[in-house]
Amino acid sequence: MTYCVAMCLADGLVFASDSRTNAGFDQISTFRKMHEFRQPGERELVVLSAGNLATSQSVISLLEKRAGTGSGDILATGSLFEAAELIGQTMRDVVRRDNPDGKINHVDFSCSLILGGQIRGEQPRLFNIYPEGNFIEATRETPYFQIGEAKYGKPVLDRVLHHETSLERAYQCALISFDSTMKSNLSVGMPLDVAIYRNNDLQLCFNERVDEHNRYFQTLRQQWHQGIQALVNSLEPPAINQKRTTLSA
Repeated sequence: MTYCVAMCLADGLVFASDSRTNAGFDQISTFRKMHEFRQPGERELVVLSAGNLATSQSVISLLEKRAGTGSGDILATGSLFEAAELIGQTMRDVVRRDNPDGKINHVDFSCSLILGGQIRGEQPRLFNIYPEGNFIEATRETPYFQIGEAKYGKPVLDRVLHHETSLERAYQCALISFDSTMKSNLSVGMPLDVAIYRNNDLQLCFNERVDEHNRYFQTLRQQWHQGIQALVNSLEPPAINQKRTTLSA
């Protein structure tokens, strides 16, 4: 399992992914799940991947191999929408190649991807690409997408994040979201890859690998933990009836 989150905000984009992949209790490996496709001065694209590792690696490898060739070239698409279409078609091609008749039922070949970035001439955009190859785009009302083990890190995003959130605050939210996920699910783990894109830069302004020794992450994790405990302790206690209640048979 893995966890990735990406946000499309008024000032730019924030991406974050973990790097843990496990095929069993004793088979835990580290693989990068954030991939960059950049054409200086023309476009900056970031792809996050979750799901079947063989499928996602094949999709990324094909996109990298075809980049600059003119055929299936992610660096030649006229818009982010076309790039999402290309990635979706590549996903379908890989699954059809590896399971041509759809008869290998005991193996899940599917993967999910998030594509975000900016191509010169259009605004930054963010797409959630489903295993079937179709996709949806982020909006002001829905400014973020998650793939993989999403449920544990979702509450803080729903409560704090909105379209006008600053990139710095969104970066904090992403790290807290991952801390909450890793606290509850051992299949998601460090190091994390985090990237920030500021509108119209056409290059990442921040790209960092966060490991367990990262000072800021450790400080944020401690502050978040202590803050939640302090908040719960400060809540008004409920008025519980102290009388014993007898249940009738």
